[in-house]
This record gives sequence, structure tokens and C-alpha cells, in this order.
Amino acid sequence: MFTGKRIGFALTGSFCTLAAVIPQLEKLTEEGAEVFPIVSSAVAQTDTRFGKAADWLEKLHRITGQVIWKSIVEVEPIGPKGLLDLLIIAPCTGNTLAKLALGITDSPVTMAAKAQLRNQRPVLLGISTNDALGANASQLGKLLNKPHIFFIPFAQDDPAKKPNSMVAKMELLLESAQMALEGKQLQPVLR
Repeated sequence: MFTGKRIGFALTGSFCTLAAVIPQLEKLTEEGAEVFPIVSSAVAQTDTRFGKAADWLEKLHRITGQVIWKSIVEVEPIGPKGLLDLLIIAPCTGNTLAKLALGITDSPVTMAAKAQLRNQRPVLLGISTNDALGANASQLGKLLNKPHIFFIPFAQDDPAKKPNSMVAKMELLLESAQMALEGKQLQPVLR
């Protein structure tokens, strides 16, 4: 399905979602994609109750066989060299979501997105934020209407205890990626 496709796979610091994303990354490689891992500084440096940074980086390297891009300098060539067919950001935190909506480029992940969008190529977001229906709602709205930005369908993950929280249905990542490569949004986006 993805044979010959060059896909950037960026992870940001929604640490509780990393375990749900890794199996999808493995499936992408099994489907023939050449995957280039990109991590935010938080993922590269932060040990949490969900795992140690070094362990996550080792998994990414083992699955993809690629050097992990951890700096703005490493990802900047995505634009001028047209390196990627698709950039996936999953999990995409509310912080990263807001920066993308406001055009802020201050991390490897936001630079990778800027570089990809410069070429009018697709960026697929797998959101995971406690503030999607709160502080991040306006930024989410902006990105839902932005060309070349697509979303893995998402839903509230715990409406009773976290009414503003939304998380992508990561099991739909591959189907969403295929659609994004065709310039289409997998529907319905809210599930």
C-alpha cells in the first residue's frame, strides 16, 4: 500500500499516546513505506511514567532503521529537497497544534511541517490534547480549514472526566495516510 512512499513520522510529547502510535508506525514500515522518524525535544529528552526517552528513541530506530531527526537543522531540508511524500505528526499535542495554526516554527516538528507545507504536500495530524475543546479549539478550527492539512479522525476520550480532551483514533492512521496522499480527508473526522 505504501511501497515507494517516503513518510516523515513526527512524535510530540503526549507521552500517554506514544504506545498507541508505535504499532501504527510498525504497520507503515510493513506496508513498504520508508519512514523517517522525527521527535520533539520533549520526546527526545524526557523520561516519564510512560517510558524513558532513550527507550522510545531505540524503538523508533529499530522499527525504521533510520537516524532520528531531533533538530531544526536536520529537518529543514525536507522543504528544499522535497524529501517526503507525507508528514505524519502523531501524537500531535495541543501545543504543537497551536503552533502550526499560528505559523510558529520553533521545534523539529513544526519546522518539518513548515518544510512539507512549503511544497504543498500533505501533513496528517493525530491529535492528542486535553484542550482540544477548550484553549485549543480555535486553533483546531483553523487547521481543519487549512489546505494540505489532514486529520486522523478523533473523538473525546473521556467526556465525563476530561470534557475538553480529544484523541485521534490511531487505528485509523494507515487509512488516513492513504487518503491524505490522495489529497482527501478520511470522513467522518469526528467519531
